Amino acid sequence: MRLILAAAALFAATAPALAAPACPVAPGTTARVTVGDTGRTMLLHVPASATAGRLPLVFALHGSGGDGAAILTQSKLEGSSDRHGFLVAAPDAGIPVERGFVWNIPGVPTVTGKVPGPGDADDVAFLKTAIDWLAASGCADRKRVYATGLSGGGRMTSWLGCVASDRFAAIAPVVGLRAGNPLASDKTRPDPATCTPKHPMPVIAFAGDADGTNPVQGGGAGYWQYTMEAAETRWATLNGCTAGPLRRDLAANLYERLHTRCRAQAEVAAHILRGGGHVWTADNDAMWRFFARYRR
Repeated sequence: MRLILAAAALFAATAPALAAPACPVAPGTTARVTVGDTGRTMLLHVPASATAGRLPLVFALHGSGGDGAAILTQSKLEGSSDRHGFLVAAPDAGIPVERGFVWNIPGVPTVTGKVPGPGDADDVAFLKTAIDWLAASGCADRKRVYATGLSGGGRMTSWLGCVASDRFAAIAPVVGLRAGNPLASDKTRPDPATCTPKHPMPVIAFAGDADGTNPVQGGGAGYWQYTMEAAETRWATLNGCTAGPLRRDLAANLYERLHTRCRAQAEVAAHILRGGGHVWTADNDAMWRFFARYRR
């Protein structure tokens, strides 16, 4: 027995170590990577401060007709990544339109007016595969995966909260918070049957009160209709929140509506920029502070 143990120890000491997976993008850079065998690519930014180990991951989802490069420019999330130490993944949506792409939210018309069909790419499945691939590549921590997005990307972010609450720890839609499709019989209300997350979903949403495309007051396109506050209230109900909405000024041009005392501490917050339009209204530092509180 001693000889066997000694031989095993000698082998362990002399055998080459198996290499751990390594993230394919160098710290402080952004590069386009191909996601497994999906045939689809995305831009991946690794923070300059990155060290060995899997990092938190934030998906940045572009607006309708845009692409991953556009949302990185609009959001300035690469700089936030470097400050706070999280990965940013900026994929292109699965449905081509003109010079860009739109997201596949089942049952909801895109900006072209067309409802995605069975032949269109499944963006939820792709994003789940991207999480798995980034985790297997040594880049991402599965327990700390988050999503944000602008306009159509914000609606897609909301949809991920509805259907992928087992994979995302928190969401932050920007000028795009929804809580399911408008109810067919009363479009001023979200249809509860179209958003049934398995787990409480922490939400921080950003918008401007002068947005004419996705107005916080409701109306607009067919996929919009109900107010942003109705979406917040629905998320608060889904999360079992029992306090709020508390309204408070955060700055002269910014106020918050906040629901608290929620299951799993999954708060629902909305930051509304007075005079803000249909642009990236998010405070990236506030977004990250919110995300950092949650793990799946």
